[in-house]
Amino acid sequence: MKKTAASGKASFAKQHSGAADVDKYLAKVPQPARATLQKIRATIRSAAPKESTEAISYGIPAFQYNGMLVAYAAFANHCSFFPASGELLKEFAHQLRDYPCSKGTIRFAADKPLPAALIRKIVKTRVAKNQAKKKR
Repeated sequence: MKKTAASGKASFAKQHSGAADVDKYLAKVPQPARATLQKIRATIRSAAPKESTEAISYGIPAFQYNGMLVAYAAFANHCSFFPASGELLKEFAHQLRDYPCSKGTIRFAADKPLPAALIRKIVKTRVAKNQAKKKR
């Protein structure tokens, strides 16, 4: 396959944005958790600003935009979504009532991702909070 300047730039950007590290993380996650995390990643991407970057933070995949946006991970018996704010857990308590939550963590079954609409709402709320914090 012939490499063009444009594809080289895209590859460079992907490597340096942290997305390649996230790809490596996900490749090591067993099914069905991998498919669940891939859906969550795609949902976050659809809701986060284009300027957001991916990274491995504290050993797990994360999105950053004016600071930490959200993170997600697979564990032995569950997956977790980290909204990077205990305050958001209070704001979304009604929508999260069916999920075990603790200080900044939402847990769910590896084969049952959080609803995409809920993830989008949380991400958009985090974006607004990060933008407000940046303005201060």
